[in-house]
Amino acid sequence: MILPITLTIAGAAAILNLWLSLRVGLLRHRLKISIGDGGDERVARRMRAHANFAENMPIMLILVGFVELATGGGLWLWGAGIVFIFARILHAFGMDRQGANALRGIGILLTLLTQLALGIWAILIAYQSPALHASTHPRGQEISIGR
Repeated sequence: MILPITLTIAGAAAILNLWLSLRVGLLRHRLKISIGDGGDERVARRMRAHANFAENMPIMLILVGFVELATGGGLWLWGAGIVFIFARILHAFGMDRQGANALRGIGILLTLLTQLALGIWAILIAYQSPALHASTHPRGQEISIGR
C-alpha cells in the first residue's frame, strides 16, 4: 500500500533535514570550526535547530503514517503535515535570531499543536474503530478473543 501523504511529508522532511545540516556545515566551514560549535553561539543555535528537528520529526512521521494507514488520509492530514514542515522552517529561521522571537515561537507552537492534534486523532481512531467491537477479522475470518 502506498501512503502518498506520508511519503510526501517524509520526502519534505528529508530535504529539510539536508537544508538544516548544510546551514550548520556551511557556517562551521566559514568559521573554521571542525567539531562542535567551537563556542560560537550562531553555530550552537543552528545545531540546536537541526537537533530539535531530528527530535520531533520521527514521532510526526509515525503519526502521519499510522493515521493515513487507518483512515486513508484526507485534507486534514495533508494540512497537519504541511503545517508541521512549515513550523520547522519558521523555527530554524527563528533560531538564527537571539532571544525569544515570533518566528521561533510560532514554529514551536505549530509543532506542538500538530503533534497534539495528531496524537489525539490517533487515539480516537484506535478506540472508535469498528474492528475493536467486531468478532470477525477485517478479511471476514472469524477470530476468537480470549478463548
